[in-house]
Amino acid sequence: MSTQVPRLLAGLVDDAAVFPPGSAALPDAVTAHRTHRTAWYADLVGPLLLPASEIQRGALGDLVDPAERYVIGLIGDTGLDQLPAALSALGPDGVTARQVEAPVAKRGEDPQPGLAELVALAGRLDGTAVYAEIPLTFGLMGALDALARARADGLPLAAKFRTGGLAAELFPTPAELAAVISACHERDLPFKLTAGLHHAIRHRDPETGFTHHGFVNVLAATLAAAEGAEVDAVAELLTATDPVRVVESARARRESPRPLWVGYGSCSISEPLTDLIRLGLVNGGFA
Repeated sequence: MSTQVPRLLAGLVDDAAVFPPGSAALPDAVTAHRTHRTAWYADLVGPLLLPASEIQRGALGDLVDPAERYVIGLIGDTGLDQLPAALSALGPDGVTARQVEAPVAKRGEDPQPGLAELVALAGRLDGTAVYAEIPLTFGLMGALDALARARADGLPLAAKFRTGGLAAELFPTPAELAAVISACHERDLPFKLTAGLHHAIRHRDPETGFTHHGFVNVLAATLAAAEGAEVDAVAELLTATDPVRVVESARARRESPRPLWVGYGSCSISEPLTDLIRLGLVNGGFA
């Protein structure tokens, strides 16, 4: 680990440059990710997240050298049944998927059929981490129970939840997010988050009017849940807009491993990094 990025923040931010709102061109994203992986803040950065649709059409072929052993996170945007084909397409380019992430249901649908399909896939992937994106609606707790059972059977499955998007209903309330964080801790179930976590502290976007969760709020809430805090106390940390309380909670545990929250995807690496530097949670600056 770098002395500039504490253990608590290791691998916190996956590189989702090609996804909205950043929507970087794939060649630019691949080049920029190489820079991130060799920068002083490299320990903060997870894999480059790429959609299965790009992989299946061979878009990486001219961008990476097979000897480079490029590592990505594969996002299943073409359906669960297409994931094996996308994974097979990585081989000729010398690329491996560190993780596979895919939605198992739309909002309001029963997540169990899709989850069963993803569980079966995980059993054939020889240890690759698989994240099931579960809507924070109908059938949520039953899906978490099913994931916990699969993990107990030795499968590397975990949960993923959406914390933002292009519509207000895609932003869970602090109470809803606190409940799912606590539920994951009760089940010893790792989880990822995606969308909306653009800045460290909870804030309202003046352009859309949407109130976004802060990723340091989530970090403080996750730490509290791991220490046995009740759901109301976890929700209070997610609601806080004054950085003092949430930052101190994280600073006090800088050299501890992050409990269960694997991290989140961001279309920008510089935005969260800048916030972390300003808050004194990362030591360093841009070269």
